[in-house]
Amino acid sequence: MLVSVIIVSFNTKELTVKAVESVNKYSIKGETELIVVDNNSQDGSPKVLQKYKSSVPYIFIQNKTNTGFAKANNMAINKASGKYIFLLNSDAQLQVGVLQKVVDYADKHADAGVVAPKLLNPDGSSQPSVFRLPTLKRSITNYWKNTHELDKYTPKSKNPTEVESVVAAAMLITPIALAKVGKLNEKYFMYFEDLDYCRSVNNVGLKVYYLPSATVLHHHGSSGSSAITERNQWKRLVPSSRIYHGTLKYYLIYVISRIAQLTGVYK
Repeated sequence: MLVSVIIVSFNTKELTVKAVESVNKYSIKGETELIVVDNNSQDGSPKVLQKYKSSVPYIFIQNKTNTGFAKANNMAINKASGKYIFLLNSDAQLQVGVLQKVVDYADKHADAGVVAPKLLNPDGSSQPSVFRLPTLKRSITNYWKNTHELDKYTPKSKNPTEVESVVAAAMLITPIALAKVGKLNEKYFMYFEDLDYCRSVNNVGLKVYYLPSATVLHHHGSSGSSAITERNQWKRLVPSSRIYHGTLKYYLIYVISRIAQLTGVYK
């Protein structure tokens, strides 16, 4: 098998089904398997996904608890038979030719650890999906400004570009990355696992590539959220930030953020 596509599902039944259907529609014929892990959804997802009639080899894993994003993906990686691993969010859908394009690019670039397609909003516009890896300075700035975007952007070039990090909503992991870096860091329940993985890829001498000719539709961020929701989301980033930065740097960031709170920069 050439590529194993992995989808982690949690209470996103309709979107997950669309993601699964996109894999069936745009698979590499005879060379794609699909593995779906459900993290104890309560919206009827397990029943639908368990009975799904896939046109590609299909494995469904049902968890009794929400194990988190990283651990659920790793469970699927352990079951995967593909040479390449392609992580796909449950709220994302493959577009025509995307799997073949990222695999072909990885095949031609021995230094590739991760290859990521361009993400599109539902209206077809570009969705920022490339990160600058969080440094201490950048993190303090983000906390101070009360933004969770973490220097996310879209490269302007239409050509393949080496970048620091990409969103795990859609990314190909190569065999050499799995051999040198391993699977996702399960210390992260949610958030930062993609940043951590890409940092590790860079640390072992491999590269992260952004391939704009390959596209994936991603629903994240397409609907507005309230200010309260965004603040709560930012607060959920904090535990993962502590793991990523280490305790000392984390507490320095925390002190700065508290000063920002006390001075009214954000609440």
